[in-house]
Amino acid sequence: MSQRIFEDESLIKKASYIKLLAMNLAEGMKSGIFSSKFKGQGIEFSGVRDYNLGDDIRYIDWNVTARMGKPYVKLFDEERELQLFIILDASSSMFIKSSKKTKYDVAKETSALLAVAGELNSCPTGAIIFDEEILFACKPVLTKAQTITLLKKFEEIKESETKKKGSAMQNALKAAQRFLNFRSLVFVISDFRTDGWQKQISSLAQNNDVIALRIQSKADDKLPSVGTVIFEDAESDLKLELPSASPSLQKEWNDYNKSQTALWQNYCTKHSVLPVILHTTDEPVEVLNSVFNPRKQ
Repeated sequence: MSQRIFEDESLIKKASYIKLLAMNLAEGMKSGIFSSKFKGQGIEFSGVRDYNLGDDIRYIDWNVTARMGKPYVKLFDEERELQLFIILDASSSMFIKSSKKTKYDVAKETSALLAVAGELNSCPTGAIIFDEEILFACKPVLTKAQTITLLKKFEEIKESETKKKGSAMQNALKAAQRFLNFRSLVFVISDFRTDGWQKQISSLAQNNDVIALRIQSKADDKLPSVGTVIFEDAESDLKLELPSASPSLQKEWNDYNKSQTALWQNYCTKHSVLPVILHTTDEPVEVLNSVFNPRKQ
C-alpha cells in the first residue's frame, strides 16, 4: 500500500496518507526502546522530596538519603519529552537510480514519516539537508507549520543540474550539535558514500541518541551484468570503462561493498551509534517500526 502512496504525488498532497502510516510509528516512539531515555530527565535540578513507592530509584539522591536517614529523590524544574532531529543527505550519489526509486526518494519518504510521527507524538522536530553544502537547516520546533515546512523542503530538493561533487556531511553533523541544547534522538539518513563523517558522528553521539540509516540499492549489493560500461563516481571526476560481466570484477565489487558496510556498522556500534540498513526496495515505515520495537523486527 505505502509504495503506491508515494509514487506520484508530492509529500504535501500525500500528507494524510503519511499521517496514517506514521500513527503506529508515533506510538512506537512513545513506548519503544528510546522513550525511557527521555522521560523524567529534567532540564535543571531544583531540589529533593521524600521517596514514594513506585518512584524511579535512578533519581534517588544518595547523599541526602544518607544524611537524613531516609530516602529522597531529586526534583527537576521541567521534564522534557523526546526531541527529534533529521540529518538528510541529498548529495549526488543519493540520486543514482538502480530500481524504481532513487536513494533520495526513499530517504525523503523516511524523513517525512519521522517528521509527521514527531508531530503526532508532540516531539519538537528539526532538520538539516545537505549536498556539497548545507541546503537547509532549522532548530527543533513543535508546530504544524514546522511539519509542513519540512515536508516541502524534503520534496523540493532535486538532483543538481550542475552535477555537484562532494558531500558536506561532516559540516552537517557539526552544525546539528549547535541546534541541540539537550539530549535528542538524531537520525542521519545517507548512503554514507563519503569520508570525514566518523569523528563528527561519534561526537554527536556523546550527547545524543544517534541512529545511522544507511540507504542501499540493488547495485550496492550486486553489480548488474550489462556489458562494458563507463563507471563514474557521482561525487568526484573519476571515470573508468569496465566489463560489468567480468566474474573477477563482480566479486571485487561485491566484496568491496560488503567490507565497506561492515566497517560502517562496526564503527557505528563502537561509538554508540545504532546502524540500520534501509534498502530502496524496503518499506521505510516497517524498518522504522523495527527500530523502535525490535521485537517486531
